[in-house]
Amino acid sequence: MKLVTQDEMKEIDHKAIQGLGIPGAVLMENAGLGLFEIIQEEIGFVGAGLAPARQDRATARVVPTGLKVGIVCGKGNNGGDGFVLARHLLNNGTEVEVFLLGKVQEIKGDARINLNILLKSGYKITEITSKKDIATLKKHIHNEIGFLVDAIFGTGFKGKAKGIPADVINIINDSDIPVLAVDIPSGLNAETGEVEGACVYADFTGTMCLPKRGLFLYPGKDYAGTVDVIDIGVPPYLWEYIKLGLLEPDEVCNLLPQRSDNSNKGTFGKVFVLAGSRGMTGAAALTGLSALRIGAGLVRLGIPESLNPILEAKATEVITVPLPETKDGTLGIGAMEKIMDEVNKATVIVLGPGLSTNPETRALVQKLVPKIKLPIVIDADGLNNLTPDILKKIKADTIITPHPGELAKLTGLSISDIQKSRIEVAGRFAREFKVTLVLKGAPTIIARKDRSYLNPMYNSALAKGGSGDVLTGIIGGLLAQRLTPLDAGMLGVWLHGRAGELAREKLTEYGVLASDVMELLPEAIKELVEESCGETQS
Repeated sequence: MKLVTQDEMKEIDHKAIQGLGIPGAVLMENAGLGLFEIIQEEIGFVGAGLAPARQDRATARVVPTGLKVGIVCGKGNNGGDGFVLARHLLNNGTEVEVFLLGKVQEIKGDARINLNILLKSGYKITEITSKKDIATLKKHIHNEIGFLVDAIFGTGFKGKAKGIPADVINIINDSDIPVLAVDIPSGLNAETGEVEGACVYADFTGTMCLPKRGLFLYPGKDYAGTVDVIDIGVPPYLWEYIKLGLLEPDEVCNLLPQRSDNSNKGTFGKVFVLAGSRGMTGAAALTGLSALRIGAGLVRLGIPESLNPILEAKATEVITVPLPETKDGTLGIGAMEKIMDEVNKATVIVLGPGLSTNPETRALVQKLVPKIKLPIVIDADGLNNLTPDILKKIKADTIITPHPGELAKLTGLSISDIQKSRIEVAGRFAREFKVTLVLKGAPTIIARKDRSYLNPMYNSALAKGGSGDVLTGIIGGLLAQRLTPLDAGMLGVWLHGRAGELAREKLTEYGVLASDVMELLPEAIKELVEESCGETQS
Protein backbone atom coordinates (compact mmCIF):
# COMPACT_ATOMS: atom_id res chain seq x y z
CA MET A 1 0.00 0.00 0.00
CA LYS A 2 1.33 3.45 -0.92
CA LEU A 3 0.71 6.75 0.86
CA VAL A 4 0.16 9.78 -1.35
CA THR A 5 0.45 13.54 -1.23
CA GLN A 6 -2.22 15.85 -2.63
CA ASP A 7 -0.28 16.41 -5.84
CA GLU A 8 0.40 12.70 -6.31
CA MET A 9 -3.28 11.86 -5.94
CA LYS A 10 -4.20 14.62 -8.37
CA GLU A 11 -1.72 13.21 -10.90
CA ILE A 12 -3.13 9.69 -10.49
CA ASP A 13 -6.66 10.99 -11.07
CA HIS A 14 -5.47 12.88 -14.16
CA LYS A 15 -3.82 9.76 -15.60
CA ALA A 16 -6.95 7.71 -14.96
CA ILE A 17 -9.39 10.21 -16.43
CA GLN A 18 -7.37 11.86 -19.21
CA GLY A 19 -4.86 9.13 -19.96
CA LEU A 20 -7.00 6.01 -19.70
CA GLY A 21 -10.35 7.62 -20.42
CA ILE A 22 -12.09 6.46 -17.24
CA PRO A 23 -14.96 8.92 -16.82
CA GLY A 24 -14.81 10.93 -13.60
CA ALA A 25 -18.43 10.01 -12.99
CA VAL A 26 -17.45 6.33 -12.94
CA LEU A 27 -14.78 6.97 -10.32
CA MET A 28 -17.32 8.94 -8.28
CA GLU A 29 -19.86 6.13 -8.56
CA ASN A 30 -17.29 3.63 -7.29
CA ALA A 31 -16.39 5.97 -4.44
CA GLY A 32 -20.00 6.31 -3.30
CA LEU A 33 -20.58 2.58 -3.56
CA GLY A 34 -17.46 1.96 -1.46
CA LEU A 35 -18.75 4.32 1.22
CA PHE A 36 -22.06 2.46 1.21
CA GLU A 37 -20.21 -0.83 1.76
CA ILE A 38 -18.27 0.65 4.68
CA ILE A 39 -21.52 1.67 6.34
CA GLN A 40 -22.90 -1.82 5.80
CA GLU A 41 -19.82 -3.63 7.08
CA GLU A 42 -18.58 -1.34 9.83
CA ILE A 43 -21.73 0.21 11.21
CA GLY A 44 -24.51 -2.21 10.38
CA PHE A 45 -26.99 -0.15 8.34
CA VAL A 46 -28.52 -2.76 6.06
CA GLY A 47 -31.62 -1.08 4.69
CA ALA A 48 -35.30 -1.47 5.43
CA GLY A 49 -34.85 -4.70 7.38
CA LEU A 50 -32.58 -3.02 9.87
CA ALA A 51 -30.83 -5.06 12.50
CA PRO A 52 -31.20 -4.08 16.16
CA ALA A 53 -29.00 -1.32 17.49
CA ARG A 54 -25.41 -2.52 17.84
CA GLN A 55 -22.19 -1.38 19.43
CA ASP A 56 -19.74 -0.40 16.72
CA ARG A 57 -16.19 -1.61 17.20
CA ALA A 58 -14.37 1.65 16.51
CA THR A 59 -16.22 3.96 18.86
CA ALA A 60 -17.70 1.67 21.51
CA ARG A 61 -20.95 3.59 21.02
CA VAL A 62 -24.36 2.06 20.53
CA VAL A 63 -25.38 2.96 16.97
CA PRO A 64 -29.17 3.44 16.64
CA THR A 65 -29.60 1.80 13.25
CA GLY A 66 -33.23 2.76 12.84
CA LEU A 67 -32.58 6.50 12.62
CA LYS A 68 -31.70 8.61 9.61
CA VAL A 69 -28.31 8.88 7.98
CA GLY A 70 -27.36 12.53 7.60
CA ILE A 71 -24.96 13.36 4.75
CA VAL A 72 -23.38 16.83 4.86
CA CYS A 73 -22.08 17.72 1.39
CA GLY A 74 -19.81 20.43 0.11
CA LYS A 75 -19.95 21.88 -3.40
CA GLY A 76 -17.07 19.86 -4.90
CA ASN A 77 -16.41 16.24 -5.80
CA ASN A 78 -16.36 15.26 -2.13
CA GLY A 79 -19.99 16.30 -2.01
CA GLY A 80 -20.56 14.37 -5.23
CA ASP A 81 -19.37 11.19 -3.49
CA GLY A 82 -21.94 11.98 -0.80
CA PHE A 83 -24.72 12.25 -3.40
CA VAL A 84 -23.83 8.80 -4.77
CA LEU A 85 -23.82 7.37 -1.25
CA ALA A 86 -27.25 8.91 -0.58
CA ARG A 87 -28.68 7.19 -3.66
CA HIS A 88 -27.36 3.77 -2.66
CA LEU A 89 -28.67 4.15 0.88
CA LEU A 90 -32.09 5.27 -0.38
CA ASN A 91 -32.22 2.38 -2.85
CA ASN A 92 -31.48 0.05 0.03
CA GLY A 93 -34.35 1.35 2.12
CA THR A 94 -32.40 3.55 4.54
CA GLU A 95 -33.85 6.93 5.47
CA VAL A 96 -31.44 9.68 4.42
CA GLU A 97 -31.24 13.44 4.70
CA VAL A 98 -28.75 15.33 2.51
CA PHE A 99 -27.54 18.77 3.60
CA LEU A 100 -25.77 20.89 0.97
CA LEU A 101 -23.50 23.71 2.15
CA GLY A 102 -24.47 26.01 -0.70
CA LYS A 103 -27.12 26.24 -3.40
CA VAL A 104 -28.11 23.49 -5.81
CA GLN A 105 -27.36 25.68 -8.84
CA GLU A 106 -23.74 26.06 -7.71
CA ILE A 107 -22.91 22.37 -8.18
CA LYS A 108 -20.94 21.55 -11.35
CA GLY A 109 -19.28 18.65 -13.18
CA ASP A 110 -19.54 15.04 -12.04
CA ALA A 111 -21.05 16.08 -8.72
CA ARG A 112 -23.86 17.77 -10.67
CA ILE A 113 -24.58 14.55 -12.57
CA ASN A 114 -25.18 12.68 -9.33
CA LEU A 115 -27.08 15.51 -7.72
CA ASN A 116 -29.43 15.57 -10.73
CA ILE A 117 -30.16 11.86 -10.31
CA LEU A 118 -31.34 12.54 -6.76
CA LEU A 119 -33.39 15.56 -7.81
CA LYS A 120 -35.04 13.76 -10.72
CA SER A 121 -35.95 10.94 -8.35
CA GLY A 122 -38.00 13.45 -6.40
CA TYR A 123 -35.54 13.70 -3.52
CA LYS A 124 -35.30 17.06 -1.77
CA ILE A 125 -31.91 18.53 -0.84
CA THR A 126 -31.69 20.74 2.26
CA GLU A 127 -29.59 23.82 1.44
CA ILE A 128 -27.52 25.39 4.21
CA THR A 129 -26.73 28.97 3.27
CA SER A 130 -27.55 31.09 6.33
CA LYS A 131 -27.40 31.21 10.13
CA LYS A 132 -31.04 30.19 10.20
CA ASP A 133 -30.27 27.13 8.07
CA ILE A 134 -27.42 26.21 10.41
CA ALA A 135 -29.81 26.28 13.35
CA THR A 136 -32.18 23.99 11.42
CA LEU A 137 -29.30 21.62 10.65
CA LYS A 138 -28.32 21.51 14.30
CA LYS A 139 -31.88 20.67 15.31
CA HIS A 140 -32.11 17.88 12.73
CA ILE A 141 -28.80 16.36 13.76
CA HIS A 142 -29.64 16.33 17.45
CA ASN A 143 -33.21 15.09 17.09
CA GLU A 144 -33.35 12.84 14.02
CA ILE A 145 -29.94 11.74 12.76
CA GLY A 146 -28.36 8.52 14.04
CA PHE A 147 -25.26 8.49 11.82
CA LEU A 148 -23.43 11.29 10.01
CA VAL A 149 -21.37 11.40 6.83
CA ASP A 150 -18.87 14.24 6.37
CA ALA A 151 -18.57 15.03 2.64
CA ILE A 152 -17.70 18.72 2.97
CA PHE A 153 -14.04 19.14 1.92
CA GLY A 154 -11.80 16.83 -0.07
CA THR A 155 -8.06 16.28 -0.27
CA GLY A 156 -7.45 19.64 -1.90
CA PHE A 157 -8.33 21.51 1.29
CA LYS A 158 -5.63 23.64 2.88
CA GLY A 159 -5.72 26.31 5.55
CA LYS A 160 -8.51 27.02 7.97
CA ALA A 161 -12.23 26.24 7.66
CA LYS A 162 -14.26 29.45 7.90
CA GLY A 163 -17.86 30.64 7.85
CA ILE A 164 -20.69 28.14 7.42
CA PRO A 165 -18.41 25.09 6.91
CA ALA A 166 -16.60 25.83 10.19
CA ASP A 167 -19.91 26.25 12.04
CA VAL A 168 -21.22 22.98 10.59
CA ILE A 169 -18.03 21.11 11.49
CA ASN A 170 -18.41 22.29 15.10
CA ILE A 171 -22.03 21.09 15.13
CA ILE A 172 -20.93 17.67 13.84
CA ASN A 173 -18.28 17.40 16.54
CA ASP A 174 -20.71 18.48 19.26
CA SER A 175 -23.35 15.94 18.21
CA ASP A 176 -21.76 12.80 19.72
CA ILE A 177 -23.06 10.87 16.70
CA PRO A 178 -20.79 8.38 14.86
CA VAL A 179 -19.22 9.99 11.79
CA LEU A 180 -17.85 8.62 8.52
CA ALA A 181 -15.54 11.05 6.70
CA VAL A 182 -15.39 10.93 2.91
CA ASP A 183 -11.76 10.62 1.75
CA ILE A 184 -10.43 12.76 4.62
CA PRO A 185 -11.99 14.53 7.64
CA SER A 186 -13.02 18.03 6.59
CA GLY A 187 -10.59 20.64 7.89
CA LEU A 188 -7.57 18.30 7.79
CA ASN A 189 -4.54 18.90 5.56
CA ALA A 190 -4.35 15.67 3.57
CA GLU A 191 -0.60 15.96 3.08
CA THR A 192 0.77 17.09 6.43
CA GLY A 193 -1.92 16.00 8.89
CA GLU A 194 -2.05 19.57 10.22
CA VAL A 195 -5.24 21.17 11.54
CA GLU A 196 -5.45 24.95 11.62
CA GLY A 197 -9.08 25.41 12.61
CA ALA A 198 -12.30 23.43 12.90
CA CYS A 199 -11.89 19.82 11.77
CA VAL A 200 -14.27 16.86 11.83
CA TYR A 201 -13.48 14.17 14.39
CA ALA A 202 -14.37 11.06 12.40
CA ASP A 203 -14.93 7.56 13.74
CA PHE A 204 -14.29 6.16 10.27
CA THR A 205 -12.67 7.51 7.13
CA GLY A 206 -13.31 5.99 3.71
CA THR A 207 -10.37 7.20 1.64
CA MET A 208 -10.38 6.86 -2.16
CA CYS A 209 -7.88 4.79 -4.15
CA LEU A 210 -4.91 5.27 -1.79
CA PRO A 211 -4.55 6.52 1.80
CA LYS A 212 -3.38 10.11 2.16
CA ARG A 213 -0.32 10.94 4.27
CA GLY A 214 -2.25 13.23 6.59
CA LEU A 215 -4.38 10.34 7.82
CA PHE A 216 -1.30 8.78 9.48
CA LEU A 217 0.57 11.89 10.61
CA TYR A 218 -0.26 13.66 13.84
CA PRO A 219 -2.55 15.31 14.63
CA GLY A 220 -4.41 13.98 11.58
CA LYS A 221 -4.44 10.41 12.85
CA ASP A 222 -6.43 11.52 15.89
CA TYR A 223 -9.14 12.90 13.59
CA ALA A 224 -9.32 10.03 11.08
CA GLY A 225 -10.55 7.13 13.20
CA THR A 226 -10.50 3.74 11.45
CA VAL A 227 -9.25 4.20 7.89
CA ASP A 228 -10.71 2.04 5.10
CA VAL A 229 -9.29 2.29 1.58
CA ILE A 230 -11.90 2.24 -1.20
CA ASP A 231 -11.03 0.75 -4.59
CA ILE A 232 -12.48 3.18 -7.14
CA GLY A 233 -11.24 1.32 -10.21
CA VAL A 234 -7.87 2.98 -10.83
CA PRO A 235 -5.27 0.41 -12.00
CA PRO A 236 -2.36 0.01 -9.56
CA TYR A 237 0.36 0.54 -12.17
CA LEU A 238 -0.55 4.23 -12.19
CA TRP A 239 0.99 4.65 -8.73
CA GLU A 240 4.01 2.36 -8.96
CA TYR A 241 6.28 5.42 -8.94
CA ILE A 242 5.10 6.53 -5.48
CA LYS A 243 8.06 6.17 -3.07
CA LEU A 244 6.30 6.12 0.32
CA GLY A 245 4.81 2.82 1.45
CA LEU A 246 2.60 1.86 4.38
CA LEU A 247 3.85 -1.14 6.37
CA GLU A 248 1.21 -3.87 6.32
CA PRO A 249 1.17 -7.48 7.57
CA ASP A 250 0.88 -8.98 4.08
CA GLU A 251 4.09 -7.28 3.04
CA VAL A 252 6.26 -7.77 6.12
CA CYS A 253 5.37 -11.44 6.59
CA ASN A 254 7.35 -12.21 3.44
CA LEU A 255 10.43 -10.76 5.13
CA LEU A 256 10.51 -13.24 8.02
CA PRO A 257 13.75 -15.25 7.90
CA GLN A 258 13.19 -18.89 6.97
CA ARG A 259 14.33 -21.43 9.56
CA SER A 260 15.24 -25.08 9.09
CA ASP A 261 15.37 -27.77 11.76
CA ASN A 262 18.76 -28.72 10.34
CA SER A 263 20.41 -25.62 11.84
CA ASN A 264 22.75 -24.52 14.58
CA LYS A 265 23.42 -21.24 16.34
CA GLY A 266 25.88 -20.21 13.66
CA THR A 267 23.17 -20.55 11.03
CA PHE A 268 21.27 -17.58 12.43
CA GLY A 269 24.18 -15.22 12.91
CA LYS A 270 26.38 -13.83 15.65
CA VAL A 271 25.63 -10.37 17.03
CA PHE A 272 28.27 -8.37 18.85
CA VAL A 273 26.62 -5.66 20.96
CA LEU A 274 28.75 -2.82 22.28
CA ALA A 275 26.71 -1.11 24.97
CA GLY A 276 26.31 -0.07 28.57
CA SER A 277 28.03 2.11 31.14
CA ARG A 278 27.76 2.62 34.89
CA GLY A 279 24.05 3.09 35.66
CA MET A 280 22.98 1.94 32.14
CA THR A 281 23.20 -1.84 32.38
CA GLY A 282 19.52 -2.19 31.45
CA ALA A 283 20.08 -0.77 27.98
CA ALA A 284 22.81 -3.31 27.29
CA ALA A 285 20.76 -6.22 28.61
CA LEU A 286 17.59 -5.32 26.69
CA THR A 287 19.49 -4.90 23.44
CA GLY A 288 21.31 -8.21 23.69
CA LEU A 289 18.30 -10.22 24.84
CA SER A 290 16.05 -8.71 22.15
CA ALA A 291 18.49 -9.82 19.44
CA LEU A 292 18.18 -13.36 20.79
CA ARG A 293 14.42 -13.12 21.20
CA ILE A 294 14.01 -12.24 17.50
CA GLY A 295 16.00 -15.29 16.43
CA ALA A 296 19.72 -14.50 16.31
CA GLY A 297 21.85 -17.55 17.05
CA LEU A 298 24.43 -16.02 19.38
CA VAL A 299 24.91 -12.66 21.11
CA ARG A 300 28.17 -11.44 22.63
CA LEU A 301 27.79 -8.33 24.78
CA GLY A 302 30.80 -6.03 25.08
CA ILE A 303 30.61 -3.98 28.29
CA PRO A 304 32.84 -2.08 30.72
CA GLU A 305 34.58 -4.74 32.80
CA SER A 306 33.25 -3.55 36.16
CA LEU A 307 29.70 -4.20 34.94
CA ASN A 308 30.34 -7.84 34.09
CA PRO A 309 28.88 -9.35 37.32
CA ILE A 310 25.69 -7.32 36.86
CA LEU A 311 25.21 -8.27 33.20
CA GLU A 312 25.95 -11.91 33.83
CA ALA A 313 22.99 -11.89 36.22
CA LYS A 314 20.73 -9.69 34.09
CA ALA A 315 21.27 -11.43 30.76
CA THR A 316 22.16 -15.05 31.33
CA GLU A 317 21.54 -16.09 27.71
CA VAL A 318 24.11 -13.72 26.21
CA ILE A 319 27.89 -14.10 26.43
CA THR A 320 29.40 -11.14 28.26
CA VAL A 321 32.72 -9.71 27.11
CA PRO A 322 34.29 -7.48 29.81
CA LEU A 323 36.33 -4.67 28.23
CA PRO A 324 38.81 -2.06 29.52
CA GLU A 325 37.02 0.97 30.94
CA THR A 326 37.53 4.54 32.05
CA LYS A 327 37.53 5.64 35.69
CA ASP A 328 33.88 6.65 35.16
CA GLY A 329 32.81 3.11 34.25
CA THR A 330 32.50 3.64 30.49
CA LEU A 331 34.29 1.97 27.61
CA GLY A 332 37.76 3.39 27.11
CA ILE A 333 40.05 3.76 24.14
CA GLY A 334 42.12 0.89 25.55
CA ALA A 335 39.29 -1.48 24.59
CA MET A 336 39.94 -0.97 20.87
CA GLU A 337 42.10 -4.03 20.21
CA LYS A 338 39.83 -6.44 22.06
CA ILE A 339 36.76 -4.94 20.37
CA MET A 340 38.27 -5.53 16.92
CA ASP A 341 38.92 -9.16 17.89
CA GLU A 342 35.22 -9.49 18.70
CA VAL A 343 34.20 -7.74 15.48
CA ASN A 344 36.12 -10.35 13.52
CA LYS A 345 34.03 -13.14 15.12
CA ALA A 346 30.67 -11.48 14.43
CA THR A 347 28.07 -11.33 11.67
CA VAL A 348 26.57 -8.00 12.77
CA ILE A 349 27.64 -5.17 15.08
CA VAL A 350 25.21 -3.24 17.30
CA LEU A 351 26.60 -0.08 18.85
CA GLY A 352 25.35 2.53 21.25
CA PRO A 353 22.67 1.81 23.87
CA GLY A 354 23.80 3.20 27.22
CA LEU A 355 27.41 3.84 26.14
CA SER A 356 27.55 7.40 27.55
CA THR A 357 29.18 10.43 25.94
CA ASN A 358 32.33 10.31 28.03
CA PRO A 359 35.11 11.99 25.96
CA GLU A 360 37.20 8.82 25.89
CA THR A 361 34.18 6.76 24.87
CA ARG A 362 33.46 9.29 22.16
CA ALA A 363 37.02 8.96 20.85
CA LEU A 364 36.64 5.17 20.86
CA VAL A 365 33.40 5.29 18.83
CA GLN A 366 34.80 7.74 16.30
CA LYS A 367 37.93 5.63 15.79
CA LEU A 368 36.01 2.34 15.68
CA VAL A 369 33.11 2.84 13.28
CA PRO A 370 35.12 3.67 10.13
CA LYS A 371 37.05 0.37 10.63
CA ILE A 372 33.94 -1.82 10.69
CA LYS A 373 33.02 -3.54 7.43
CA LEU A 374 30.22 -5.73 8.76
CA PRO A 375 26.57 -4.57 8.82
CA ILE A 376 26.16 -2.24 11.78
CA VAL A 377 23.25 -0.83 13.77
CA ILE A 378 23.98 2.46 15.54
CA ASP A 379 21.64 3.87 18.17
CA ALA A 380 21.51 6.21 21.16
CA ASP A 381 24.98 7.20 22.40
CA GLY A 382 26.51 5.58 19.35
CA LEU A 383 24.85 8.41 17.43
CA ASN A 384 25.47 11.05 20.09
CA ASN A 385 29.19 10.33 19.80
CA LEU A 386 29.27 10.67 16.01
CA THR A 387 29.57 13.65 13.72
CA PRO A 388 28.24 13.86 10.15
CA ASP A 389 31.81 13.65 8.84
CA ILE A 390 32.49 10.42 10.75
CA LEU A 391 29.17 8.96 9.63
CA LYS A 392 30.13 9.53 6.01
CA LYS A 393 33.35 7.55 6.55
CA ILE A 394 31.50 4.35 7.48
CA LYS A 395 32.01 1.74 4.77
CA ALA A 396 29.61 -0.89 6.09
CA ASP A 397 25.89 -1.34 5.47
CA THR A 398 24.56 0.89 8.22
CA ILE A 399 21.25 1.27 10.01
CA ILE A 400 20.83 4.21 12.37
CA THR A 401 17.83 4.43 14.70
CA PRO A 402 17.59 7.97 16.09
CA HIS A 403 14.72 9.65 17.84
CA PRO A 404 14.12 13.26 16.69
CA GLY A 405 16.47 14.71 19.32
CA GLU A 406 19.36 12.53 18.19
CA LEU A 407 18.68 13.30 14.54
CA ALA A 408 18.55 17.02 15.34
CA LYS A 409 22.13 16.83 16.62
CA LEU A 410 23.30 15.19 13.40
CA THR A 411 21.43 17.49 11.02
CA GLY A 412 21.45 20.84 12.79
CA LEU A 413 17.67 21.00 12.36
CA SER A 414 15.37 21.73 15.26
CA ILE A 415 13.26 18.94 16.69
CA SER A 416 10.19 20.93 15.64
CA ASP A 417 11.36 21.08 12.02
CA ILE A 418 11.98 17.34 12.00
CA GLN A 419 8.57 16.59 13.48
CA LYS A 420 6.82 18.75 10.89
CA SER A 421 8.53 16.97 7.97
CA ARG A 422 9.44 13.52 9.28
CA ILE A 423 9.05 11.80 5.92
CA GLU A 424 11.06 14.32 3.90
CA VAL A 425 13.82 14.72 6.51
CA ALA A 426 14.25 10.95 6.87
CA GLY A 427 14.44 10.37 3.13
CA ARG A 428 16.87 13.21 2.55
CA PHE A 429 19.20 12.09 5.35
CA ALA A 430 19.18 8.45 4.18
CA ARG A 431 20.14 9.48 0.66
CA GLU A 432 22.84 11.93 1.72
CA PHE A 433 24.60 9.58 4.14
CA LYS A 434 23.83 6.33 2.28
CA VAL A 435 22.31 4.66 5.34
CA THR A 436 19.06 3.02 6.29
CA LEU A 437 17.38 5.44 8.67
CA VAL A 438 14.78 4.39 11.23
CA LEU A 439 13.38 7.66 12.57
CA LYS A 440 11.59 6.61 15.74
CA GLY A 441 8.39 8.27 16.93
CA ALA A 442 4.78 8.67 15.94
CA PRO A 443 4.91 7.53 13.23
CA THR A 444 8.23 5.73 12.75
CA ILE A 445 9.70 6.23 9.27
CA ILE A 446 12.08 3.77 7.62
CA ALA A 447 14.05 5.29 4.74
CA ARG A 448 16.78 4.09 2.37
CA LYS A 449 17.87 5.68 -0.91
CA ASP A 450 14.66 6.59 -2.74
CA ARG A 451 12.26 4.39 -0.75
CA SER A 452 10.50 5.14 2.53
CA TYR A 453 7.93 3.34 4.67
CA LEU A 454 5.61 4.54 7.41
CA ASN A 455 4.61 2.27 10.29
CA PRO A 456 0.96 2.88 11.24
CA MET A 457 1.27 1.17 14.64
CA TYR A 458 2.25 3.36 17.54
CA ASN A 459 0.88 3.85 21.02
CA SER A 460 1.90 5.44 24.30
CA ALA A 461 2.80 2.05 25.81
CA LEU A 462 6.06 2.33 23.84
CA ALA A 463 6.85 5.74 25.36
CA LYS A 464 9.03 4.15 28.02
CA GLY A 465 12.75 4.01 28.63
CA GLY A 466 14.22 0.90 27.03
CA SER A 467 11.77 0.64 24.12
CA GLY A 468 14.39 1.92 21.71
CA ASP A 469 16.96 -0.57 23.05
CA VAL A 470 14.54 -3.41 22.32
CA LEU A 471 14.03 -2.13 18.76
CA THR A 472 17.79 -1.85 18.22
CA GLY A 473 18.29 -5.43 19.36
CA ILE A 474 15.46 -6.65 17.13
CA ILE A 475 16.94 -5.00 14.05
CA GLY A 476 20.42 -6.31 14.87
CA GLY A 477 19.05 -9.84 15.32
CA LEU A 478 17.26 -9.70 11.96
CA LEU A 479 20.38 -8.42 10.22
CA ALA A 480 22.27 -11.37 11.70
CA GLN A 481 19.75 -13.67 9.95
CA ARG A 482 20.86 -12.20 6.62
CA LEU A 483 18.05 -9.72 6.00
CA THR A 484 18.98 -6.60 4.06
CA PRO A 485 19.18 -3.40 6.12
CA LEU A 486 15.92 -2.09 4.64
CA ASP A 487 14.08 -5.37 5.21
CA ALA A 488 15.46 -5.65 8.76
CA GLY A 489 14.30 -2.10 9.47
CA MET A 490 10.83 -2.69 8.05
CA LEU A 491 10.20 -6.04 9.75
CA GLY A 492 11.84 -4.96 13.00
CA VAL A 493 9.77 -1.80 13.30
CA TRP A 494 6.55 -3.63 12.46
CA LEU A 495 7.11 -6.45 14.96
CA HIS A 496 8.15 -3.97 17.65
CA GLY A 497 4.97 -1.98 17.03
CA ARG A 498 2.74 -5.03 17.06
CA ALA A 499 4.35 -6.40 20.23
CA GLY A 500 3.68 -2.98 21.76
CA GLU A 501 0.01 -3.29 20.83
CA LEU A 502 -0.19 -6.76 22.33
CA ALA A 503 1.48 -5.51 25.49
CA ARG A 504 -1.02 -2.64 25.71
CA GLU A 505 -3.92 -5.07 25.38
CA LYS A 506 -2.58 -7.20 28.24
CA LEU A 507 -1.21 -4.54 30.58
CA THR A 508 -2.78 -1.19 29.52
CA GLU A 509 -0.77 1.69 28.09
CA TYR A 510 0.27 2.67 31.60
CA GLY A 511 1.79 -0.59 32.77
CA VAL A 512 3.91 -1.79 29.84
CA LEU A 513 7.68 -2.13 30.34
CA ALA A 514 10.21 -2.45 27.54
CA SER A 515 10.89 -6.01 28.68
CA ASP A 516 7.17 -6.81 28.22
CA VAL A 517 7.41 -5.75 24.58
CA MET A 518 10.47 -7.96 24.15
CA GLU A 519 8.72 -10.94 25.75
CA LEU A 520 5.73 -10.58 23.41
CA LEU A 521 7.80 -10.63 20.21
CA PRO A 522 7.16 -14.37 19.69
CA GLU A 523 3.42 -13.78 19.99
CA ALA A 524 3.63 -11.00 17.39
CA ILE A 525 5.56 -13.30 15.05
CA LYS A 526 3.12 -16.18 15.57
CA GLU A 527 0.15 -13.93 14.84
CA LEU A 528 1.81 -12.52 11.72
CA VAL A 529 2.58 -15.99 10.35
CA GLU A 530 -0.82 -17.49 11.08
CA GLU A 531 -2.99 -14.54 10.00
CA SER A 532 -1.02 -13.04 7.11
CA CYS A 533 1.48 -15.55 5.75
CA GLY A 534 -0.99 -18.40 5.38
CA GLU A 535 1.17 -21.05 7.00
CA THR A 536 2.91 -21.84 10.27
CA GLN A 537 6.68 -21.64 10.37
CA SER A 538 8.49 -23.92 12.76
